[in-house]
This record gives sequence, structure tokens and C-alpha cells, in this order.
Amino acid sequence: MDSVLLRVGRLNYAWSNTESLLVHLLAGLTGMQKDAAVVVFLSVNSTRGRIEMVERLGKLLLKPGPELQELLDLTTRFSKLSAVRHRYNHSIWSFQEDGSISTILMRIADRRDRIRMGQKQLLDEDQLARLDQDLEMMSELNRNIWQFLKNRGYSVT
Repeated sequence: MDSVLLRVGRLNYAWSNTESLLVHLLAGLTGMQKDAAVVVFLSVNSTRGRIEMVERLGKLLLKPGPELQELLDLTTRFSKLSAVRHRYNHSIWSFQEDGSISTILMRIADRRDRIRMGQKQLLDEDQLARLDQDLEMMSELNRNIWQFLKNRGYSVT
């Protein structure tokens, strides 16, 4: 259990650290002061909305080309990793007497003629290895966003 909880703690730290880089992207794209970018960032109450705002500002303010494509690649990777964070932070955890651990996702998935909810996933060795890969992808995304900011001379203070 400690191993799982340490990974989830690392995921939460890496996520908030990486999501905060959207502030710098907002400031860099628009030229606004960091404090103003923080207000805009906090005024949008979902990660998806924040990512979409950065994407839309990029499409509006950057010329089509490598810089815009790199920004969109970063935000696409960010969006994909949000599903990982969602699974581990918005689930009910099930700890069994045999030591097994499962997550039960507390989300309703609408389908054409039915709904799905309570998707259960056993955290076996394969899932933990996948979580480790996702954590490395989050760290790599963080480094890549920092590099993007640096390469464009966007303020990071």
C-alpha cells in the first residue's frame, strides 16, 4: 500500500507543478504580467479549460509553424495525462484483506443507450508499471514545457 500511496503522492506533486506552468505559457503568449496570468489561470476552474485557453491563444497569436505545433503537441500530451490524474484522484479506493488494491472510478460515462459508472481497476504489477511510465511522461512533459518557455524567452519569474 505504501508503494501505491507514494506513487499517487508523486503524481499529485508532478501534476500541480506541471499545471502551474500554464501560467507562464499564458503570460508568454499574451505578454501579460505573471500576476495577471495567475488571475486568469485561477479564474478558469478546470484543467481542461486552462489547456484549451492556452491552445486557443496559441492558435490566435502564433503563426502556423513549428512554434505553434510544438505548443499544441505539449498541450495534447498534457490532456492525455489528465486522464491518469483523474483516475487516481477521483476514484474510491478499495483495499482488500488479501492486500490487493483497486480503484473505482466515480464518473458517469454516457453511451448512446446506457450509462457506465463505477469502473473498477485492480492495481496489479502491470498497472503500477504503467503508472510509473505515466509519472515519467509527466516529468518529461514538465521539462519540455520549461524548455519551450526558455527557447521563446517567455518570463518564468
